Amino acid sequence: MKAFWSLVVVLVLAGIAWAGAAVTLLKPIFCMVVPALAVVIFLGGLVAHVARWARTPVPFRIPTTCGQQRSLPWIKASWIESPWTRTGVVVRMALEVLLFRSLFRNTRGAMTTEPVQQGHGSTANAPDGAPVAARLVYGEQKWLWLAAMAFHWSFLVVVLRHLRFFLEPAPAVVGAIAAVDGFFQVGAPVAYATDVVLLAALGYLLWRRFNDAQIRYISLFQDYFALYLLAGLAGTGVIMRYFVRPDIVAIKQMTLGLVTFAPVMPANVSPFFFVHLFLLSVLLAYFPFSKLMHMPGVFLSPTRNLANTNRMRRHVNPWNYPVKVHTYEEWEDEFRDKMKAAGLPVERA
Repeated sequence: MKAFWSLVVVLVLAGIAWAGAAVTLLKPIFCMVVPALAVVIFLGGLVAHVARWARTPVPFRIPTTCGQQRSLPWIKASWIESPWTRTGVVVRMALEVLLFRSLFRNTRGAMTTEPVQQGHGSTANAPDGAPVAARLVYGEQKWLWLAAMAFHWSFLVVVLRHLRFFLEPAPAVVGAIAAVDGFFQVGAPVAYATDVVLLAALGYLLWRRFNDAQIRYISLFQDYFALYLLAGLAGTGVIMRYFVRPDIVAIKQMTLGLVTFAPVMPANVSPFFFVHLFLLSVLLAYFPFSKLMHMPGVFLSPTRNLANTNRMRRHVNPWNYPVKVHTYEEWEDEFRDKMKAAGLPVERA
């Protein structure tokens, strides 16, 4: 039901935009007011969340590590898995952001049953009467990593390609990205590889939530809604690219007008463009209040951006009140005679 109602919401949003394209008085609202309002909400929410995260104190060093920590000189430490320098943190963060390194090494556990001989381990009876034993088996999840990589990198390339609608003249790097993306040209217009990869990755991520009972159980309305929203955005873009060609010149005039605060109302634009633009506006407005905020959040996560220096220096909370401590030196001075009498070693004679 969560998947169904999230799909209904996205279809209703698309229907609202389609209906707005048919009403002349509503066109300026969908083409100028809604996108501008969405950008304001996006920037305001993004800045507010990042500022709140930046103000949140981090009293403890809690980096997530899976390698040998730096301690004694003769113990080889892992400078990426357990970084103790800023360079190590930057390298590990770059591998995480660009290559999803932790997701690549992600594993999943599942209970399986297999036939066993009588008298070996705890057994149960299968429907046919044969004894079976339960085992916890761990397996790799490389398909999830591949789909996540394909989606994020394809989406980034698509966003960079769309910069030609907002900049005049378009930077040379945008043209170079489009040329590489359309290297395998099939017919006209040029078929972009990222269009296919993006839709395929979104399809896999949706199929995975439907197919896996455990993931389906923990999935929320927001999880399906974000995937359907992204799929609708990508789908309408593909439709306009290859099937229903809109007036590109009019669209670019409108986008340049929005950027320069001199809005221009395009004429005779396909309803698919209104749906595409409205879904994009919804995505921008929804972004700061959703799980999609992991994009800037990863850079402010103390489990990722801190060096593991717990054994190198003492970290004290800045708001701790003064506490009278009894150091070992003071304790030894107090009990030195008794320690010597008991034959215990002392630091100072």
